[in-house]
Amino acid sequence: MGESISEGTIINWLVEEGDSFNEGDIILEVATDKVDNEVPAPASGKLIKTLFQAKDVVPVGTVIATLELSEAGSVSSDTPKAVASDSKSSKPKKQTKKPKAAPQPQVSTGSFSTSNTNTFFSPLVIKIAKEHHISFEELARIPATGKDDRLRKSDIFNYIEEGRPYKFAQPITQDPTAYRIPQLNFDKGKGKVIEMDRMRQMIADHMVYSKHTSPHVTAYVEADLTNMVNWRNANKVAFQEKYGERLTFTPLFVEAVAKAVKDFPNINASVDGNNIIVKEDINIGMATALPSGNLIVPVVKNADTKDLKTIAANVNELAGKARENKLAGDDIKGSTFTISNVGTFGSVMGTPIINQPEVAILALGIIKKRPEVIETENGDEIAIRSMMYLSLSFDHRVVDGFLGGSFVRRVADYFEQFDTNRKI
Repeated sequence: MGESISEGTIINWLVEEGDSFNEGDIILEVATDKVDNEVPAPASGKLIKTLFQAKDVVPVGTVIATLELSEAGSVSSDTPKAVASDSKSSKPKKQTKKPKAAPQPQVSTGSFSTSNTNTFFSPLVIKIAKEHHISFEELARIPATGKDDRLRKSDIFNYIEEGRPYKFAQPITQDPTAYRIPQLNFDKGKGKVIEMDRMRQMIADHMVYSKHTSPHVTAYVEADLTNMVNWRNANKVAFQEKYGERLTFTPLFVEAVAKAVKDFPNINASVDGNNIIVKEDINIGMATALPSGNLIVPVVKNADTKDLKTIAANVNELAGKARENKLAGDDIKGSTFTISNVGTFGSVMGTPIINQPEVAILALGIIKKRPEVIETENGDEIAIRSMMYLSLSFDHRVVDGFLGGSFVRRVADYFEQFDTNRKI
């Protein structure tokens, strides 16, 4: 089975007790978490006794059956050995019954069936399904070619090559007029095949897990950032000269979000079964693109306790490390709430996926100048203002519309009420 394998699962016995077999015939199938194995007969003979049944998990090295081999074999009938064991030759008893060929497993052909009768899946099949995000419901619909309608790894790969026609399959309802998603064969087309690197695979698994775990709801608000934009434009040069740090919008966003989180502490939480854990620390994660195109979330720790200068220094340091692929483990741990500045790429707004195990994530759209109606001493007037859309995705298991809407509105208020007389 290999050095790293300590146990295997007997999938199926292809030869029954008392049956004869020829050399090379497959006696049984064994599965591990890495691969399915077909165990061939070392010589012609008869299966005397099986010591374990299908679906039993057996440690490597354990005797699983007794064989009586013919003269061409290498194991005597009175010395039971494990099927996969190697042993030295000894004189066997003569075989009185002519060996007969073991029955071959029936292979199902034709079109896709709607359901398999055998719902036992080997560890390898389950591992492949996880890698390709195939649910057990979908697995049960894949046509099986193994004995007793058992699903083999080749069946899954053939199914994936066909475009996963049962990916969106729904059970047939009693009502013939009910809507059902059609069975589709997707054309994958032709082009360059790019294998996911390890980080992209982890991101994919994390995103699918998050969508599967948290019922996502998104709330939107619009904020007038004119005061913040004007203050930053007027002070960014002086700020860098005084502190040696660039003043981007990100430190201003982190500062305002941390204040809003402090106002609504239940947004700074995670779910543990039936318990809600409200975090004491306010650690703001910043979704950041790496040079490879992958995504990572460095964290500004205890953002609510830091002044703008310190936040700016943290943000600049983390962004620099991300660009140079030098982020350490501590730099990306402990986030309790995440922001994603989708406006950096020109997006008006976004619907981000929650960074588990958090319960909300805030997307910040592009700051765009637009004509807006504002109230002045002289009444309503149209003026050019710097506007932004904010979108909050939240976990509806524990965050309701009131909390989610109130929180994102509070962030927008902090943006709009920015003090233009603030000293650096």
